[in-house]
Amino acid sequence: MTRPRTTGLATFCFLAFAVQAIAQAVPDLVLKNATVMTVTHGTIEHGSVWVHNGKIAGVGATVAAPAGATVVDATGKFITPGIIDPHSHSALGNDVNEATSPVTPSMMMIDAFDNSDKALYQALAGGVTTELLLHGSANMIGGQAVVIKNKFGLAREEMLFPNAPRSIKFASGENPKRVYGSRNQVPSTRMGNFEVMRQAFEDAKVYRKEWDDYNAKLAKGDKDLKVPHRDLKLEALAEVLSGKLYVQIHCYRADEFLTEEALAHEYGYKIRAFHHALEMYKVGDKIAKDDTAIATFADWWGFKDEAWDAIPWNAVMSMHEGVRVALKSDSNDQVRRLNQEAGKMIHYGGATEEEALRMITLNPAWIIGVDDKVGSIDTGKDADLVIWNVDPLSTYARAEKVYIDGDLFFDSSLKGFGTTHFNGVMHTGGFGGSDDEEGGN
Repeated sequence: MTRPRTTGLATFCFLAFAVQAIAQAVPDLVLKNATVMTVTHGTIEHGSVWVHNGKIAGVGATVAAPAGATVVDATGKFITPGIIDPHSHSALGNDVNEATSPVTPSMMMIDAFDNSDKALYQALAGGVTTELLLHGSANMIGGQAVVIKNKFGLAREEMLFPNAPRSIKFASGENPKRVYGSRNQVPSTRMGNFEVMRQAFEDAKVYRKEWDDYNAKLAKGDKDLKVPHRDLKLEALAEVLSGKLYVQIHCYRADEFLTEEALAHEYGYKIRAFHHALEMYKVGDKIAKDDTAIATFADWWGFKDEAWDAIPWNAVMSMHEGVRVALKSDSNDQVRRLNQEAGKMIHYGGATEEEALRMITLNPAWIIGVDDKVGSIDTGKDADLVIWNVDPLSTYARAEKVYIDGDLFFDSSLKGFGTTHFNGVMHTGGFGGSDDEEGGN
């Protein structure tokens, strides 16, 4: 492993210390005199948010915070919920795709999660507080995702979103075709793609029945039983069939949305969201009936065969058809600007501010399955909040302070917090980095 440059390591250590120092819990915190964009119940001018032990305890023109609470005067600023990215590959390095088989449902992204990746800090600086880290799209059935709170500087286990539902990533279309077709193996066509999936679920049905029969006999007291063989791949797919895993599908074309929905109906599972979904505007009314959401780009177009029919009105048109729409990054660069991507929805489709903001807060929270905890400024929810210098949907907006569970994890006004610390020199080595980092190999 390459030895970090001294300046980078020193900067990194300083930053890690600074983050930990700033993220000390404050029992009661009041952010006052700001324009509070709640997402669920309008915008409050000159409003305040009271945070108690990491939860939102009150929001309104006035709040009943106790005497002695820490007060932050946000006069002239804007406050939103933390931004949520429902499609990220950050902090997964080169381990995003286990492209050795088109069916790898037991692969766990948590095993590849590098909590010291600078992309997490960059996302934090863009106001992103929660991310769904997904497997790549090389395989028809990729692997299981991990949900994090962007508490950059803390230990890996402290960054995991508590009790977040599990998701699995599927992929259809050109990517699996290209990966396996280039090896002259199945799948090399869209027909092959879906044949692979059907066969996988047929195998999973047999596996699930075998275990169901075993457990039923065990419950009846049958002691002369042979424990079925445990297969991690089929176990994961059996959980899909049982509704224990949210299904997230990489998919671009309208015809494939319908084929994927038909397959889900055939095997009895639900699709939580289509990701990318650039042609949803063609069939939004049909997909909305299944309460399947989309996580899409604002205006990316023409970067591959499946993206030629993309239009920048897709998100808003789909929303008007009844589809729950989220915007996502799929990019370490884009993740810093999701607020601006939401602003484009006003420009292109005439969305309201609340509709646009919902696409980067509450709707992605629903896709991940944590909308009861984050995604809006409501009493009882986690205090994941961002203070912006101006309207967050403006191109001039900057995140000034970012709170997660009421703790301050980014403050642009303090020395030690800012983009200058991450000019490509920072590598691993902090976060309790090992001696191996220094010794190299």
